[in-house]
Amino acid sequence: MLHAYEWAVLRVVPRVERCEFVNVGVLVYCQALDYLAAAVTDDLSRALALDPALDVETTRRHLEGVRALCAGEPSAGDNGRRPVGDRFRWLVAPRSTVLQPSPVHTGLSDDPAAILAELFDAMVTPLPPPAR
Repeated sequence: MLHAYEWAVLRVVPRVERCEFVNVGVLVYCQALDYLAAAVTDDLSRALALDPALDVETTRRHLEGVRALCAGEPSAGDNGRRPVGDRFRWLVAPRSTVLQPSPVHTGLSDDPAAILAELFDAMVTPLPPPAR
C-alpha cells in the first residue's frame, strides 16, 4: 500500500551571505508509518571548495546531530523523544545557518527507506564526470 511521505534536502551553506550551497543529506518522513530518517554524507570536500575556512568538524557534528535526532537516539536529548512529526517539522523549519533545509517535497511510496536511499543517490551523491 502506498503512503504519502515528505522529504527535504540538507544543504551546507558555508558563507550564508553568498547563498551558495552543497547538498549533504536527505530527510524522509512518513506519518502513516511513523518513519523519520536522514542520510548524510561525511564528504564535505565540495563545501570546502566554496569556503576553505569551513569548520568541517562542527559541520559534521551538526549533520550527525540531525541523523541522531531523526533516529530518536539518546544523544538527541529531549528533542529525540518528541513525536517523529514534530522532529521533522523542526528540522525543515527555515533558518539562516550553515546547515539549511530545502523546501519540503512530497511523494507516495510503500518503502520510505528505499526512497531515502534513492533520494540520497539522486540529490547528494556527486555526479560522475562527463564522458569525453
